[in-house]
Amino acid sequence: MQATQKKTIMPSQASLPGFEPAVPTDRLFLAAFPNAHDAAQLAAIANDYLASHHLEAGAVETSRLHVTLFHLGDYTDLPPALVDSAGEALSHLTAESLTIRFDQIGSFGNRQSKSPLVLAASDGNERLHALHKQLATHLRTSSLGQWTHGSYVPHMTVAYGKATMPLEKIEPITWAVNEVLLIHSLLGKTRHIRLASKALL
Repeated sequence: MQATQKKTIMPSQASLPGFEPAVPTDRLFLAAFPNAHDAAQLAAIANDYLASHHLEAGAVETSRLHVTLFHLGDYTDLPPALVDSAGEALSHLTAESLTIRFDQIGSFGNRQSKSPLVLAASDGNERLHALHKQLATHLRTSSLGQWTHGSYVPHMTVAYGKATMPLEKIEPITWAVNEVLLIHSLLGKTRHIRLASKALL
């Protein structure tokens, strides 16, 4: 019997000629979130930086701080098949708990007048890269390989819409990762819905 081929799920496309493009309302991504204690420390670093550089307030809410592992697209209506495939990929993850280390803060590599302010790392985070690589393999097995292309630069967005600032060194901070989450983000509503999780060993 011939195997049934899974349908590749693509993000929302522009609507037909003569109609305005549909505005995405939903995002799906895989991410690692700090616990409450670590998130408070990371937020404090961001707030201190914003204050010291006389940048207006606007830091990301502490509960929403995270490191994205894979962005799985923006949609006008989240496809159930996509959620199922992403959850399947996540369920096969087998990795140990790890720590993420940041030692830089500044704008995330674009040349716009205003950029996301991020925490980043000058090097290291080998175990995070290994976890990312394993997840990519599982996503490809679940017919979501289109989201696994390109290089991976671990970072955490801590504020939006800020003047472009060069990356500068900070006192290194580490934080623990004990699970990976599949998140449904309601765009424009600053709301994350946790759809699935996988505990790290």
